[in-house]
Amino acid sequence: MNQGKKIRVLVAKPGLDGHERGAHVVAYGLRDAGFEVIYTGVRQTAKEIVSTAIQEDVDVVGLSILSGAHLSLTRSVINALKSEDAEDIMVIVGGIVPDEDIPTLKNMGVRAVFTAGTPVSAISDFINLAVSNI
Repeated sequence: MNQGKKIRVLVAKPGLDGHERGAHVVAYGLRDAGFEVIYTGVRQTAKEIVSTAIQEDVDVVGLSILSGAHLSLTRSVINALKSEDAEDIMVIVGGIVPDEDIPTLKNMGVRAVFTAGTPVSAISDFINLAVSNI
């Protein structure tokens, strides 16, 4: 793990999407896998997400997006991270994401995209490996 400390993950629901069951499943699953998890709740702005990520000194921001606005919402969060000089915080995205949008998200700087139905263990394994290689 990350130099002897627990990996800290912020699970966030950007935009107006109020469906949070999947975010809860991921948050609880990552917590049970040994991560420190902060959950922002629904309807968060990019600025609020980034502010929380910086205040909580997280390693990873996981965006849960089911609304179809994944490209614009993710771009807003990544731009907000850049404007706060916090580009070292890894961003992952989960939810309803068409396959054809995954390359665009990765070109924005998203490290991984987990579509609906991905086992939490796959997300956990990715985070462990990615953060240990930073």
